[in-house]
Amino acid sequence: MTVRLLPFGPAAWLLEVEVGGDVLATATALARSEAVNEVVPGACTVLVHLAPGGDYDAIGRHLLELVARAEGRVVDDRSHVVELAVTYDGEDLAAVADACSLTTAEVISRHTNATYRAAFCGFAPGFAYLTGLDPALELPRRPTPRTRLAAGSVAIAAGYSAVYPTASPGGWHLIGHTDAVLFAADRDPPALIAPGTTVHFVPT
Repeated sequence: MTVRLLPFGPAAWLLEVEVGGDVLATATALARSEAVNEVVPGACTVLVHLAPGGDYDAIGRHLLELVARAEGRVVDDRSHVVELAVTYDGEDLAAVADACSLTTAEVISRHTNATYRAAFCGFAPGFAYLTGLDPALELPRRPTPRTRLAAGSVAIAAGYSAVYPTASPGGWHLIGHTDAVLFAADRDPPALIAPGTTVHFVPT
């Protein structure tokens, strides 16, 4: 796996992971270092905030060594599992079925039978990009985003599934909704789903 190390201000490094590389495994390996204060995985990057003190360049070399040692190892710390009860009544459900040459029942079955893992979070607080979507359901984002989606909207797009944690614009295909609270500022932790979390969708 090829990793590119880039400086990111005076107290952080950004690691770019090649397409197809295991970003979550890379982030997990780096988080174990005492020189690291926080890691933030993205789609193809890992942002590493350094602990105070230490030699900046030496820590950068240390991070690359950690990635090299971790390469090829299976990282499967899935002790945190979240089950989300979903009502499959999304306004795009029929269109998704048609685009995928499936029935709506088959779309629901394929969506609920998959095991998802949160790869990274972004777009909005509590919005987790979930990998594991059945390939038969892979569709590009909608050509025209909606200006407002309800909190709890369950959606798919670009090989991911996700739940909108708050009312917001969105360009994914809506297939259902959940009453689960994905993000609450007064909760510890605020986000229900963090990177590495295993997620199961349960039909109601």
